Amino acid sequence: MNPLLGTIASSAPRERDRPLNELVAGMDARRLLDACAELDAFRRSAGNLYERVRACCFLYYLYRFHLMESPELPDSGVVPFAGFEHLLSRRFEEAISVFQAALRASGPNGALCSALAAAYHQLTFQTLADQVRRSVRATRGNQWMFRVAHSEDHPVRIRPELLRRERGCRLYPVLRETTPVRLDLSHSGWSDIFFLGMDYPEGARVLNISVDLGVHGRDPDVRPPIEVYFRVVPEPVVRLTSVDLGSTKDVTDFADLFNFGNDYLRNMLSDSRPASSRRASSRPRSRGAVSRWRRCWRGWWAPGWGSNWSRA
Repeated sequence: MNPLLGTIASSAPRERDRPLNELVAGMDARRLLDACAELDAFRRSAGNLYERVRACCFLYYLYRFHLMESPELPDSGVVPFAGFEHLLSRRFEEAISVFQAALRASGPNGALCSALAAAYHQLTFQTLADQVRRSVRATRGNQWMFRVAHSEDHPVRIRPELLRRERGCRLYPVLRETTPVRLDLSHSGWSDIFFLGMDYPEGARVLNISVDLGVHGRDPDVRPPIEVYFRVVPEPVVRLTSVDLGSTKDVTDFADLFNFGNDYLRNMLSDSRPASSRRASSRPRSRGAVSRWRRCWRGWWAPGWGSNWSRA
């Protein structure tokens, strides 16, 4: 049996926890390519999420750190543009199929191995994200988010006091939220989520704490270091601003919001907004039925209005 497959599928810690470099020591490029082909076939057919994710991790490591730098393979080569487009559009399975077809047609080289490594690396986290999404969808308290067929069905609303301006004032009231940081004392890499979702609950035993911060000798007391501000604006946009970075991003539709390769400002802000409002503006409840989110805005505030999120 392929030692890589045996390591992934084994329930014995002595076999399951073996380092990858030890498993492939002495293999030439041809044997490594054959092992990768077997790993990919195993990944596609495995029913266990942990096994699929670990196979993806192995494939990324082999292509990136063994095959791409192997002296037996040419350093350069042609990367199919169709696969590159799939990769940028987060269609990782399609990208892998295109790159593998090119590898079979023209032979392996460092460029194709690099492209495959990038695709498997991203597919690892996409697989985990899909599992988290399924878990969220299956929780009874979240099911309302996936039952919305029309913008008027959306139950989330902006509080009335945030929609009323004081007499003589052109700006709407500001909602402020402060949040502590989380320190993970017993793990790294979000293993509490990853291992629990990957059918490996033994790896999900973690300890973390929430902490307020202050600068010794400068601040009189500690306080939550993350500050987020929300305000309704008379424009049909969601405006995300980072005070630290001095940068602003205007988002006008779902496609732009979920284009994670577009910029990093939106991703940095995505986890720092107030939870009830984050659910209101950042997740499409029915991507097919509500193609542009300004239809939802008519129910949340008023036509032609939007919101401004700022993080200090």
